[in-house]
Amino acid sequence: MKNILVPVNESDGLPSMIETAVLVAEMFEGHIEGLRVRQDTSAVLAADDLGAASPALLENFDREEAERGRRAREVFEGYLQGRHRDAGGRFTSSWLQVNASDTDVGGHGRLFDVIVVGRPTRARTSPPVSVLEAALFETGRPILIAPPTPPVGLGKEVVIAWNGSTETALTIAHGMPYLARARQITVLTIEGGTVPGPTGTEVAAKLRRHGFAVDAVTIPPNGRSVGEAILEESSRLGADLLLKGGYTQSRLRQMIFGGATHHILAEATLPVLMAH
Repeated sequence: MKNILVPVNESDGLPSMIETAVLVAEMFEGHIEGLRVRQDTSAVLAADDLGAASPALLENFDREEAERGRRAREVFEGYLQGRHRDAGGRFTSSWLQVNASDTDVGGHGRLFDVIVVGRPTRARTSPPVSVLEAALFETGRPILIAPPTPPVGLGKEVVIAWNGSTETALTIAHGMPYLARARQITVLTIEGGTVPGPTGTEVAAKLRRHGFAVDAVTIPPNGRSVGEAILEESSRLGADLLLKGGYTQSRLRQMIFGGATHHILAEATLPVLMAH
């Protein structure tokens, strides 16, 4: 986990995203890159059905976009400046701003070991859902979802939300560097929340061959949704990192009928490593 990407947008979730990235970078002595994708005037022209985009309007858009970029970089570098002093040189950082016409999170993110995104909230300045989805579905890399409140630790007590799926198996593969540093790992299965595949007990047995301390537990939902049960049991276990496959069911189905991924993206209060 040497290369860590943080897509930077103005949002209430940005401090938690940066702090989560710092925790990873300190753990692996990695490099954090702050990325801002600058929207250019083509976005205005594309939305201009009436042809009202005057030169003055475009100039104003460019000026405001430049100011948003300046503020985003100021927040990113200002936060990290203090953390660099505390960390004693255990990580490095850099800033990159690109035009949307040249690249995006989905393309640039393929270069990184992990992409730290913010969990969407109901706040007006929520981290963009579009950035999370681009990182999850277009990069082939895992995402680490930062909770709204900055975490104080990461990866000591890890819960794997096992449901038998290829998505969760992929997340475990991406998460092996974290698992190797964990004090305790719990493979958590919620009854009725699985697809055909290996059991949590089998997963735990294979992970123990790596020398990891692993328990396997299967819990009845007791009237809770699968997502609710995962988060409540993770909290009870004192987890500071959750590994969860992203969207075993389709996104559309989860949006309409609900699903574990949908609930966790809406309610998680701990960092979540996810892959699809």
